[in-house]
Amino acid sequence: MAEEGSERDNGGLASMDSMESRWVYQDEEGSDIDHERDYVDGGEGSDDEDNAEQRLIRTGPRIDSFDVEALEIPGAHRNEFESQDFTMGRRVILAFQTLGVVFGDVGISPLYTFSVMFSKAPVNGNEDVLGALSLVLYTLILIPLIKYVLIVLWANDDGEGGTFALYSLICRHAKVSLLPNQLPSDARISSFRLKVPSAELERSLKIKERLEASLTLKRLILMLVLAGTSMVIADGVVTPAMSVISAVDGLKIGVSWVEQDHVVMISVAFLIILFSVQRYGTSKVGIVVGPALFIWFCSLGGIGIYNLVKYDTSVLKAFNPVHIYYFFKRNSTKAWYSLGGCLLCATGSEAMFADLCYFSVRSVQLTFIFLVLPCLLLGYLGQAAYLMENHADTTQAFFSSVPSGAFWPVFFIANIAALIASRTMTTATFSCIKQSAALGCFPRLKIIHTSRKFMGQIYIPVMNWFLLALTLILVCNISSIYEIGNAYGIAELGVMMMTTILVTLVMLLIWQINIFVVMSFAILFLGLELTFFSSVLWSVGDGSWIILVFSIVIFFIMYIWNYGSKLKYETEVKQKMSMDLLRDLGPNLGTVRAPGIGLLYNELAKGVPAVFGHFLTDLPAVHSMIIFVCIKYVPVSVVPQNERFLFRRVCLKSYHMFRCIARYGYKDVRKENHQTFEQLLIESLEKFIRREAQERSLESDSEDDDSGSEEERSFSRILIAPNGSVYSLGVPLLTEFKDANKFIPESSRMSEEARQETSTDETAIDPEQSLEKELSFIRKAKESGFVYLLGHGNIRARKDSWFIKKLIINYFYAFLRKNSRRGTANLSVPHSHLIRVGMTYMV
Repeated sequence: MAEEGSERDNGGLASMDSMESRWVYQDEEGSDIDHERDYVDGGEGSDDEDNAEQRLIRTGPRIDSFDVEALEIPGAHRNEFESQDFTMGRRVILAFQTLGVVFGDVGISPLYTFSVMFSKAPVNGNEDVLGALSLVLYTLILIPLIKYVLIVLWANDDGEGGTFALYSLICRHAKVSLLPNQLPSDARISSFRLKVPSAELERSLKIKERLEASLTLKRLILMLVLAGTSMVIADGVVTPAMSVISAVDGLKIGVSWVEQDHVVMISVAFLIILFSVQRYGTSKVGIVVGPALFIWFCSLGGIGIYNLVKYDTSVLKAFNPVHIYYFFKRNSTKAWYSLGGCLLCATGSEAMFADLCYFSVRSVQLTFIFLVLPCLLLGYLGQAAYLMENHADTTQAFFSSVPSGAFWPVFFIANIAALIASRTMTTATFSCIKQSAALGCFPRLKIIHTSRKFMGQIYIPVMNWFLLALTLILVCNISSIYEIGNAYGIAELGVMMMTTILVTLVMLLIWQINIFVVMSFAILFLGLELTFFSSVLWSVGDGSWIILVFSIVIFFIMYIWNYGSKLKYETEVKQKMSMDLLRDLGPNLGTVRAPGIGLLYNELAKGVPAVFGHFLTDLPAVHSMIIFVCIKYVPVSVVPQNERFLFRRVCLKSYHMFRCIARYGYKDVRKENHQTFEQLLIESLEKFIRREAQERSLESDSEDDDSGSEEERSFSRILIAPNGSVYSLGVPLLTEFKDANKFIPESSRMSEEARQETSTDETAIDPEQSLEKELSFIRKAKESGFVYLLGHGNIRARKDSWFIKKLIINYFYAFLRKNSRRGTANLSVPHSHLIRVGMTYMV
């Protein structure tokens, strides 16, 4: 059984899986044309192929484990938080962790929201206070509550949140990924859980077809995702700066001699401590700081109730949105400027979605609705009640409204809450970077998993210290909370708008809900966010441009990495070795076959990489068994272990060559050492060979049985899934053709060469004896040891390429690739077992 070299597709058989089809086209020269869709972009067939003179012949059954092993497995992995039935004690602990990780950012916003707002639109009367309060209340209700908690959280990717989780979700339902390494069998991973658009919903089908056919739309979606992710990373810089400075700034109220320089020095010390403890992980820190955040939210609510009772309960009138109209009427342009400060009450909303991988949707929703939101509303109402009688205290609205006897305890807990809030976007940044790196959009970095129980809790040392350095630069150069607040608004609104667009696409493509509901969501929230964004952009010259420039730099880093990776992959596909060449070399591959197993790592999901030719020409011998291993990340969060490896035989049995695809989700942990990986790989290979022999035996028995028609026998085929489950493929082999019988005699037209190859490889040996012989060969090769053959491929722009391409490929991408983590770092391979060959592709 050989892996065919042709990659052409044909519309008539495009919908068939390789396990179901025993018919192929044959051209005039007698060579078979394999119908596979592994690299076909858009699913369209070649015009040359349609015009060629071909005939349909019947061949032997093709056992393709890319499809056999990808059958859905009952009881496959699901999000651990959604599937577990927690005890009451575990729920309480989870709630405290949720407070400490997810809600720190939005919880600390009362420290600075009113101060930044009234710096743009000074208070000239009680109506201004009511109008500003009404703006804050409805911003809290519309963005964090309705948009994120009630809608966006449900657009998670099996418990994973963030912009790249949305992109992964879209990639599973439409082929919009620019990397052409998708396989039909990927859609059968049980974690996919596809909701395929139904035929009745013509709108969903048209959108899917439009996305898959348009390269421009694919690039536009990718750029939106990259822009959103770059804003999340920028948020990871500005959030610690804003939170810590606003908390420490309260010292000016408690201690009269404290100046702004003292605030900056104390903030720098706090930030260094904060990023230093980041490596201890989310669970450990979350359970410690969770109670502190609980006390903070209770303090907000308590202070709010106290101020309402003591000063003015008339601020409850702010729930009437007419006061927003009066606020803009009185202040006009100044009120528009203050929108940037108003948005700060919703900061951290994106963190609730991006940090979703750490907790369940239900726990985040319940904690926000029943604890976080009521305390926030009371806190803002209390501050407004105090300001109704103290218009001059707007520069420190929160700390000025704290009762004098409770100032120092509240100041202490506020600083702890600020440090906790700073971690919120840092953990969200780590999560987004891991997702983007797994999907080929960020240079590879060292990732440390801080929890053995929960896979999503990670720490990235390089990014941690990079964020610290940028945060310190921001604090030392822009120490005013008003300027930092404007930068904060730019970063938050950028990612909010990208999330709105992607969730709208999810609604249209996947949820398939009423078009009026979708348009209402898009128009309401995108219009609201664009209004806020116009306000913060107007003040970009006050120093907040630093964050905008930083976001643009991160965006270009991600885009250049994706662009270079795409060109490298496409070039490897074009230059892969011909299967005819391997057949001409014979089973010895034109060299000496030494005992042992050679694992040749490459990025190709199909075909023999060109670097294998370098190994054949540069080495005096190759191993008796060759396995082409492709480490592939698929657009799912987790791939179950029993669906990890897919195998296919390359050439005939006597070549002892196999292809293996090791599939990982972007949330998967690759902690196994090379011995464990080797053991899992060989066990999966033996299972594949046994299933292959069993399938051939079943096919042979079916063909010898003359009691039924060909169509009846096609319904009785049996397959054995990796977990031992038995499946019946109740699908006719060639139902598209009304008169299939007339093609059966065409089998006699097979070329003499094909018959000879089949007869030499599939001899009359007893199938069981042949199986045991091959398994024995594998065990002996395993005993001789493994050697890792790594092709180190680089790309260079051709001399005739345009200048920008040369600059991007030869300098920017080359610099990123040189300084990123090598693929061998994740394999834990001893140097004594490693052979590396360099190769440069001209693109």
